Amino acid sequence: MIVRKAVIPAAGLGTRFLPLTKSMPKEMLPIINIPAIHYAVDEAIQAGIDDILIITARGKRSIEDYFDDAPELEARLEQNGKSHLLKMVKNASTLADIHYIRQKEPLGLGDAILRSKRHVNNEPFAVLLGDDIVRSNTPCISQLMNIFEDLRTSIIAVEEVPDNMVSSYGIIRGKWMNERTIKIDHVVEKPQLKDAPSRIGAIGRYVFTPEIFKSIESVKPGVGNEIQLADAINFLIQKQDVMAYRFEGTRYDTGNVLGYLHTLIDFAMDHDEIKKDLLSYFNEILSKFPEIGGRNE
Repeated sequence: MIVRKAVIPAAGLGTRFLPLTKSMPKEMLPIINIPAIHYAVDEAIQAGIDDILIITARGKRSIEDYFDDAPELEARLEQNGKSHLLKMVKNASTLADIHYIRQKEPLGLGDAILRSKRHVNNEPFAVLLGDDIVRSNTPCISQLMNIFEDLRTSIIAVEEVPDNMVSSYGIIRGKWMNERTIKIDHVVEKPQLKDAPSRIGAIGRYVFTPEIFKSIESVKPGVGNEIQLADAINFLIQKQDVMAYRFEGTRYDTGNVLGYLHTLIDFAMDHDEIKKDLLSYFNEILSKFPEIGGRNE
C-alpha cells in the first residue's frame, strides 16, 4: 500500500488567537511572510504526495485564495520587473493538486478527518495538522510513511513533552519496540500530569489505514459534542496495531501564542536580511531588563 493522499484539517475555530481569528484563519498566521499552512502542504509535497485535501470551514476562504492563481497581481509584478516576488506568488498556486471540502459544524478533529472519507477512497493516507511545523532533514511525514511501508499499520508521530504541557496533548501508553517506535496500548487525551501514563505526546502528523474512518464513526462525541481523534485511535487499537514513532527533527507549535512567537523568532533568525538587526534589537531589549539576563551598566 502506497500513501498517495494527504488530508490537512483546517476547520478549527482558532480560539487561542481570538479576536484575530474572527476574520483570519489561524492556519494563515504568517511565519514571517509565509502562512503556517504552506509548510504542511510543502511537507506533503516533499514526501512525494501531490493529492492534498484541505478541510475548511466558514470564514476560511483566504486559504483557498492563497493557493489559487492571482492573475492581476502576477501581471502587475511582471510589469514592475519584480521577478523574485512573482516567483514566490506563483509558487504558492502551483504546489500541488489541492482540493477542498467544508466541515459544516465544529465537531472536532475526528469529524474533520471523517469528511475526507470519500476522497481517500479506501486508501492509506497522511494527516498533517497546520498548527505544527516540523523542520527535519527527512520530512516528518516521510519518516512515518517509511515506517508504514514496513509495518502496514497506522502510525502517529510523537515526542517527549515537558511536564507543564502534558495536559495539552494526547499522551501515549504503550510498549517500546525499539529506541523510536512504540506499540500503542492507549491514548489518553489531555490528562492531568498525575494521571498521565508517560510524557510521550502525539503531534500533528499521522499515517492512517482507511479503517480509521469506521473507528471515527463508532465513537461517541465527547466534551463540546466533539468527536475526539484519540477516542477513534483507541477504538482502532482494538482491531489492529497502531504504532507511535519518535520522529527526528524540530517541531514548532504555532497553535498557541507563545509557541507561535518562538516559531517567528527561530525562522526570523534564518533570514540573513533581518538576522543582524533582530539580534541588535534583542540586545537592546535585554539591556532594559537585567533581571532576565541583560546588563544595565
